[in-house]
Amino acid sequence: MRYELIFAAALAAAPAAAQGPVLTASPTRPAPGSLVQLTLAGAGTDADPVVGVSGRMSGEPLHFSRSASGSWRAIGPVTVDAVDSAGARVAVTRASGAVDSLSVYVSLPKRPAPAAPGRARQLSVNPRFTQPMSAELQARIARENERAREAGRKAHDTPAMWTGPFINPRPSAITSRFGSGRMFNGTVASRHLGVDFSGAVGTPVSAANRGVVTLVDEFYLAGNVVYVDHGEGIVTGYFHLSKSLVAPGDTVERGQQIGLVGATGRVTGPHLHWNARYGAVTVNPLDLVRIGSK
Repeated sequence: MRYELIFAAALAAAPAAAQGPVLTASPTRPAPGSLVQLTLAGAGTDADPVVGVSGRMSGEPLHFSRSASGSWRAIGPVTVDAVDSAGARVAVTRASGAVDSLSVYVSLPKRPAPAAPGRARQLSVNPRFTQPMSAELQARIARENERAREAGRKAHDTPAMWTGPFINPRPSAITSRFGSGRMFNGTVASRHLGVDFSGAVGTPVSAANRGVVTLVDEFYLAGNVVYVDHGEGIVTGYFHLSKSLVAPGDTVERGQQIGLVGATGRVTGPHLHWNARYGAVTVNPLDLVRIGSK
């Protein structure tokens, strides 16, 4: 009888011992351009402890840190052009040199059909923004886009500078959400890769979290811009400003005023366009408010 009890106890313990680390993602069905929370659980053992966790998602490196509960967590991006699914691959390195390889995939909702011209949001801007672009102007816009992507890539080299949640850069109403379709003067269709907040010229714009100002300039489409590097691949951008109140290299705190609402660049009127990147990947900045805490 005693041996039977010992054997039964061993069988009950075996599945738990063999389970090993588990990698999960939340939400499991994100929209394109989303940020997801990656969680690695069950990785620690006293006999062969974990000494590092690394990985990639959408071509970008992941930055895992250990939580108070013992699990490892990271933020990962889904590209705006992703179709059907997106995945993360992770390597768990142990003190012995052994490496566990894990993957997790999220399913994406079916991409909606493009809005018919009569149903897309109609916007009016200065006609110069809808005229055929010269080669010189196209080259300028390409250079500015590359500078923004480079700011995101360099943010992977900066340690995380935030500890609390991200906040909206303005307390005002949201007038246009991430991913919405738009037409300019009835001729130029585009996706809105940011979030717009209402505001009169000269009203305050605040940093969404602690970080270092990495770029201040005047861009053709975005007007006067400020980019803040928050570390671990995360950068937020503030567009169409009438005035910037910071300079590259400044450290800013969450809620600190960094600029004033304006109507510079391609705009229909005064407002703040809030942008976010994870590395070179453009993502919905409102997702930072949802999950962006350490």
